[in-house]
Amino acid sequence: MIWIGVDAPKRLHAAVALGPEGRLGHKTVPNTAGGWTALLTWTSAWPERVWAIEGSGALGRGLAQFLAERGERVHEVSPKWTAQRRRTMRKPGKSDRLDAHAVAQLLREEADALPLVLPEESAAASVELWSRLRDDVVADMTRLRNRLHALLLLCDPQYHRRLPKLTTQGGLRACQAYTAPGPGALARAREQAVRQLAAQLALLARQERELRANLERTVTERFAALTAIEGVGSLVAAALVAELGAPRPGFGVPQLAALAGVAPLEASSAGTVRHRLNRLGNRRLNSLFYHIAIVQARLYPPAQAYLARRQQEGHTAKEARRALKRQLVRRVWRHWQACWSASPVAPPIPRSCAA
Repeated sequence: MIWIGVDAPKRLHAAVALGPEGRLGHKTVPNTAGGWTALLTWTSAWPERVWAIEGSGALGRGLAQFLAERGERVHEVSPKWTAQRRRTMRKPGKSDRLDAHAVAQLLREEADALPLVLPEESAAASVELWSRLRDDVVADMTRLRNRLHALLLLCDPQYHRRLPKLTTQGGLRACQAYTAPGPGALARAREQAVRQLAAQLALLARQERELRANLERTVTERFAALTAIEGVGSLVAAALVAELGAPRPGFGVPQLAALAGVAPLEASSAGTVRHRLNRLGNRRLNSLFYHIAIVQARLYPPAQAYLARRQQEGHTAKEARRALKRQLVRRVWRHWQACWSASPVAPPIPRSCAA
């Protein structure tokens, strides 16, 4: 078996190939389709090979998908893991080649534990794009709305008595035609700024509505199984799909709990067994489980009964809610799997993992 590690900066990708007895070679290619082809051709002399790419969901995504679509076995490596491994190497320093060598070493030692990269499925990739883009748009809307609120307070501290709420379309239309009280150049300048901010906010609001409609339609058509969970609406289901992607070999309930930061971390010492709160993992995924738990605690009687029982056992409200999140991991995993088992096109498995 040959282990190939790739460091994937923006313009160039550096690869290092390791064999059982040490390094076999290295190659640097441009981050283009031609460069990806050249890199795959370079490795053709080693039929038994496996890849690891640092940042396969970011700058290395193009190469990772190029290889996965051609049946190569590709693993994801976090830049944090690469940095930790590089610090333990005998030769100090920082370069693309050293990073690629660290990635290859990590792959050789921990291949079975590294996440597997699969070819993108069109619906899931679209949901990932729309869901994350919508989050950015909503954050921009909040920032602009706060700025607009502060500017209106300068114009008129009692503006809320004359204008609809800024979260409504009526409020945005009123701000786009806003007339600041009082004469003078300063009032006119503030008035113009209010209108411009309202126009920007209205544009973002239209984009958010379009993204929401796309997500709701795709979830209804493709990922409706997730919405069967109490507290999971279309937007939450879309966010879960965006963070989880497609099922892959070796990714089960324990791995999902660890990825979401729901599974507690052991912190034992001197014969005393302890566990502490896990603040690692995918924090967006963790917040989704928190959202589901909060909704179920308000509206879902079985969840309410579970929380009450945990508190009667001596746990605090926060501890009971964390336990509920761990219970939710199993349900989310089953319904997520059901979305793909009901799909007419199952995600392909790399040839070296098919066995």
